[in-house]
Amino acid sequence: MNKTFNIYCDESCHIEHDHKDYMFLGSISCAYPQVRRHTKRIDELKKLHNFYAEIKWSKVSNSKIRFYLDLIDYFFDTDLRFRAIGIKKSQIKCDGITSSYDDFYYKMYYQLLNYKINTMYHYNIYLDIKDTLSAVKVRKLKEILNVKYGVFRNVQNICSHESLLMQLTDFIMGAIAYFNNDKNHANKAKVAIIERIKKHLNANSLDATNYSSKLNLFFITLQ
Repeated sequence: MNKTFNIYCDESCHIEHDHKDYMFLGSISCAYPQVRRHTKRIDELKKLHNFYAEIKWSKVSNSKIRFYLDLIDYFFDTDLRFRAIGIKKSQIKCDGITSSYDDFYYKMYYQLLNYKINTMYHYNIYLDIKDTLSAVKVRKLKEILNVKYGVFRNVQNICSHESLLMQLTDFIMGAIAYFNNDKNHANKAKVAIIERIKKHLNANSLDATNYSSKLNLFFITLQ
C-alpha cells in the first residue's frame, strides 16, 4: 500500500556560535489523511483553554500551563510520532575548506529523516522558514534525501503560523533543548512540561538516547 506521511521539521540551538552545548533537529510525523483531524483537535484544545497565540516553546508561561500539559497528553494519546537528534556542538569540526557548517547541517537532516523509511511510502517534508537562505537549503536537502530512496516527494518551507503540527514540533523540541542547554531550569512552567513528558516516557531524563517509537531521541557522537 502506497501511504503518504507529512513530516514537520524544526531546529533548536542550531546557530554555530550561540553558546549552547547542544543543537537539535526534530520532526513530527503524521499520516497524510490524519493531518486535518489532528489540526482540528489541537485547535479545539486551544479554544477550550482560551489560547489564541501561536504555540511556541519560547513563549511558554505559567498562565497557560493547563493547556500545555493537555497538549503533551494529546500528543502521547495519538498516533503522532516525534523524533529528534542531538549533537554536542563542541564535537563539530568544520575547517571551512573540505567541510562547512552548512554541509554538516545537511548531513544531520539526513540522519534525522532517513530513519526507518519505508520505500513503499511517500513523504512530504516541511521545514520552518528561518532566513532568506531557506529556499536554497530545501532544494539542496531534497537532492540529498533522495539520493538513497527517492521517496521524498516534496520538501518545502512553510511559516510556522500556518501549521499547528509545525508548532507542536517546536514545542516538544524546545522542551528537549531546554532540558539539555539551560542549566538553571528556572521557568516552572517549562519544568512542569518536561516532567509530564518524562512521565509519559517513564524516563528520568531527556539527555540520553531513547529508542521509543513514540518519542525517539538520538544523541549522535561525532568522531
